[in-house]
Amino acid sequence: MKILHISGAKGWGGNEQQIIYIVPQLNGLNIENIVYGLNRSVLQSECSKINIPFLACKTRKLNKFSNYKHLAETIKNHKPDIVHLHTSDSLMFFLISNFIYRFKTKLIFSKKGVGVSGSFLSKLKYNSKRIDSIICVSKMVQDSFGKTLNEKTLNKTVVINDSVSLNILDKSSKINIRDLYNIPKDKFIVGNIANHTNAKDLFTLIDSLAELKYNLKRNDIVFIQVGEFSKKTDSLKQYAIEKRVFKEIVFMDKIKNASSLNTQFDAFLLTSQREGGPTSLLEAMLIGIPIVSTKVGVVSDIIIDGENGFIADIKDSKSLAEKLQKLLDNKELQKQFSEKGKAIIKEHFTAKYIAQKTLEEYQKLVGVS
Repeated sequence: MKILHISGAKGWGGNEQQIIYIVPQLNGLNIENIVYGLNRSVLQSECSKINIPFLACKTRKLNKFSNYKHLAETIKNHKPDIVHLHTSDSLMFFLISNFIYRFKTKLIFSKKGVGVSGSFLSKLKYNSKRIDSIICVSKMVQDSFGKTLNEKTLNKTVVINDSVSLNILDKSSKINIRDLYNIPKDKFIVGNIANHTNAKDLFTLIDSLAELKYNLKRNDIVFIQVGEFSKKTDSLKQYAIEKRVFKEIVFMDKIKNASSLNTQFDAFLLTSQREGGPTSLLEAMLIGIPIVSTKVGVVSDIIIDGENGFIADIKDSKSLAEKLQKLLDNKELQKQFSEKGKAIIKEHFTAKYIAQKTLEEYQKLVGVS
């Protein structure tokens, strides 16, 4: 079986990381994989490093006429059994190309994020009869996306979670956070890995720190925030200054193999307001870092509040701070969250396990058992 994966991503995020995690595992299941995407993209570079075949489109944006023709030539030459779309723009790209060239191959679209435009064009796109299957990264994504889908299209959805690679257990960082930022040994380090986007809601991260410092009277906690800077970065830093916690939070920017920093965290705090996965939380759990998180994405599927992690409502900085304090003050609870978190990730969220689930969906589409 041959799969053509298509992504319109220029930068790097959870969607692209999943391609890098899953494709090698699919190769091990006797699936031939080719990735089609943007020339000089981060995804192209990462595919090259691990010998995943990558075909670059003709321009730096998918939806151009020259690329429609190029995709048709690619499908004609490589004859994939399935085209697997990994970004929203790749869906529109394929549908326009298909309208012109009438492809015969089966089509899967992966829906990663929560929320979607309710415009006529969006509903038309996502309910296209051309789509054979929609993989939703979590039940929350399926429920949210389902509000845009008609009944027939909704029946095409299946939940297959994001994955983590066991290889991250062998990686260590050359960065020593305590040494680099002169953090005393008697202070707890709370980590967060998230790019500076609206969905990650890092303002609530700052609010949680302020809650800890001024209402819970904690002066022994430092936040380390790892993630790609954006136009929001200056406003985040200014907000930390206004909340009088700028000295207690470090914004590190994007770090390669950021998951390798997890071993230096006493706890991992996720404050997102919208998520499909997220991969960063799965990676932290696999490494054994106890979790405090908002109720987003896959969190409710894998964390039982108080059993293997703590969950709070979106934007509830007071609850996040209180639960973080409870966790950091209880060594036994930390150990419990760590052990139970690792166990569930190793059982149900490794790249090998998710690749097998993905293969089963591929086989169902092409009628192979």
